[in-house]
Amino acid sequence: MSDSAIETKKAWELITDAFLDKGVEFLFTVPGESISPVQRAVEDTPIKIIAARHEQSAAFMAETYGRMTRKPGIVVVTFGPGFTNTISAIQNANMSNSPLIVIAGAHPAKAPDRLGLQDMKQAPIIQTIVKKVLECRCAERIPDYIDMAFRYAMGGRPGPVFLELPIDVLDATVRVDQVVKPSTRVESRPYDPADVPKIMEIVGQSEKPMVIAGSGAYYSDAGKDITAFVEKTGIPVFTGKFARGLISDEHPMCFESSVGLRPGCAPLATIDSDCIIILGTRLCLYNANGDFYRRDAKLIQVDIEPEEIGRNQSIHLPVFGDVARVMDGCNQWIDQNNASDELKARFAPWLEALQTEHKEKKELAKFQTESNAVPINPGRLTAEIDAFMDREDDIVVADGGDLPGWVLITRTSRAPWNEMTSGLFGCLGCGLPYANAAKAIRPNSRVMLCIGDGSVGFNFMELETSIRKGLPIVVVIGNNNLWGMTANSMKSKFKHHVPGTVQLDYVPYQEMMKALGGVGILVEKPEDIRPALEEAFASGKTAVINVMIDAEIMGPASAGLAMVNTGEF
Repeated sequence: MSDSAIETKKAWELITDAFLDKGVEFLFTVPGESISPVQRAVEDTPIKIIAARHEQSAAFMAETYGRMTRKPGIVVVTFGPGFTNTISAIQNANMSNSPLIVIAGAHPAKAPDRLGLQDMKQAPIIQTIVKKVLECRCAERIPDYIDMAFRYAMGGRPGPVFLELPIDVLDATVRVDQVVKPSTRVESRPYDPADVPKIMEIVGQSEKPMVIAGSGAYYSDAGKDITAFVEKTGIPVFTGKFARGLISDEHPMCFESSVGLRPGCAPLATIDSDCIIILGTRLCLYNANGDFYRRDAKLIQVDIEPEEIGRNQSIHLPVFGDVARVMDGCNQWIDQNNASDELKARFAPWLEALQTEHKEKKELAKFQTESNAVPINPGRLTAEIDAFMDREDDIVVADGGDLPGWVLITRTSRAPWNEMTSGLFGCLGCGLPYANAAKAIRPNSRVMLCIGDGSVGFNFMELETSIRKGLPIVVVIGNNNLWGMTANSMKSKFKHHVPGTVQLDYVPYQEMMKALGGVGILVEKPEDIRPALEEAFASGKTAVINVMIDAEIMGPASAGLAMVNTGEF
């Protein structure tokens, strides 16, 4: 074949088909010379480019996509500072197990160690916070590396993957007949039927069992299977992390969040249960590492990641497998053995005790959530938000120190993503990117961000992204002119605030929003909260509601952190 008959193309053009083959819908990014070929590769495709104002925000947006769709979100950033700006968001995804692919540019082969512009080695920095580091050095293998990135991000326990694409690789000319184009989708879901009778034997010997469902249950899409299991057995279920709303809080067998800070029966269940069925969730801060479980309680832990089973506590029955398949197997066992009526009768007294406890604790919490005090009690603010955001597709994002704790104790989750927070990494600044991405992914849903006045300063200009990209969200700022959680900690330790640290000046955020072209509202009385929410959403524009809240009230997150630091939690 003559040279003139050989089909060639630019290497970056290989990205187009590779992304389309994987069903990529969005490219979250910030402009940068080294990665402009990647952006050009999707220009004439259905893939939507959303350019944020900061690489951290772009990475948070991609993480949101991974959470909400169970498919990897794609963030593309330039090398050097563009890359380092994503680190917090990547570790957030790592600790939350969000599928994410971070694509960064890199210097050409001749450039490293010559002290050129933004020269650095990226792989050693990121390797401890991703599932896999991939460095493509052969232009013909770009589709191969993209395929690998997707497989690693989605395989087993989801998480972030780093892919480096150097400038000279992207700009190379390749022969089409030499391009490597594998495309593999791994859809197997591990399950050992022999585990089922072992699970049911322990359940049948217990008196006070409980189910805790976490992010692994969400990624397994196990909502229907877990719901059937608790209905057949009469075992109460609690949800946490990404599983919030997987079983509706309004289901009679669901007692809402598994976190003990929330008013309800979770604390009683935690300390009194004799059989704890842990479905796709880690023993971590959110459940006090399992330290409050009864010493004689039988722990059954089901997880897709074998190495996760047994962290912090000895597990009586470790089960490596997909949560949905294991639960389906248990449901079949119950039906085959006609065990449902016997199990429900056995656990009825336990269920009744939890129902009574749940109702009593809810009543006790009303002094906060129904408060008419001025400045506004933050519990009243988040309770008003919960009452207003009552549709199954409504999304409430929470960002900050104390304010997400108030959302935690008041938000009713009827479906997945009725609430969203950063997770275990506790990373501030994620809220605006999360809300923008959620609106892009679900344009017909109402999306609200509830954020503290400290955290809103991190990525405030993403409000411009919201307006520019036509993503109307409503941002409620709980404003106490204070870094609340740290202020509470200082007051506890030192009996005063260290001057020049936690105090913030009053900022008219509502006027700043107006200057950007959106709607701005100031709220100083509790009775004005709901009218402000109605006005903001009715406007159809991006809106900021600046709500003045009481700085003297310690939030549940601060109280919980204090207990952790003193060894009480």
